[in-house]
Amino acid sequence: MVLVVGEILFDIFPAYRRLGGAPFNFAYHLKKLGIDTRFISRIGQDESGREIRDYIGRHGFHVDDIQIDAEHETGKVQVKLNPGGTPEFHIRPNAAYDFIRFDESVKALLDHRPALIYFGTLVQRTEIGFQTIQQMLSQKNSATHTLYDINLRPGCYSEKIIAASLEKTDILKLNHEELSVLSRLLGQKTGDRALVSNLFSAYGIESIVLTAGENGSEWHTEKEHRRIKPTGTMHIVDTVGAGDAYAAIVAWGYLLKWPIEKTLSLAGSFSAHICSIRGALPADDEIYNRILTMEGGSGES
Repeated sequence: MVLVVGEILFDIFPAYRRLGGAPFNFAYHLKKLGIDTRFISRIGQDESGREIRDYIGRHGFHVDDIQIDAEHETGKVQVKLNPGGTPEFHIRPNAAYDFIRFDESVKALLDHRPALIYFGTLVQRTEIGFQTIQQMLSQKNSATHTLYDINLRPGCYSEKIIAASLEKTDILKLNHEELSVLSRLLGQKTGDRALVSNLFSAYGIESIVLTAGENGSEWHTEKEHRRIKPTGTMHIVDTVGAGDAYAAIVAWGYLLKWPIEKTLSLAGSFSAHICSIRGALPADDEIYNRILTMEGGSGES
């Protein structure tokens, strides 16, 4: 089982809206790929929250994993796209997901010893969110691995959040811009390769997956470095959710112990497909069925 915790929200584009939130996008992709996935979040007692409960129930998620908040609204993000489809996010503060609680149901999921826990940074921007995530990571079984998809959004992170999260990270997924932010925050003014090496020695991370858009991506461990170029180009509608799609395939490949090159190649292809649609989630299951057929089905680690 993969345990995912974090925000679920509505991305509000100028002419339409889409369900999103990096952790939910990640969980949705894994669920569609046949991985037993549980998703923890928090929504408001409002129409958007009711819409979310209905949606996740229809797509096979455990609705009871979603906490209900009587005081805060369901999360919303205003999304503005530049001419190349790159988004600029305005994330509303004090959303319901900022107040996810560590309760008995969360503890029960941890007791099931998930193979992997996925978490990010945004959900930790409040003290309650920070304490919940850190408590989960501190109380996980030693056999449970962690994937930290750092997803740094302006005004929604701090050195405290990042350092505490890196201390509990097995797989770190980030892009080159986020690596530069880490360099500044951690006071390590070195080249990318040296900074990656320093992250391994400082935090005991197992793997670092570094994406670079049109320049492909890299998978680092302490002993090896693999790099793969993009496998093709697609028409870009927007890049919202591309990184989340990439992270989902990284987790899938990691759980099934694929060769690194295979994982990076499929992750790049799948994230390119997400760039060709509106929003972060496909309207149907065609792409997932295609991937599963190509891979001969899915399996658990």
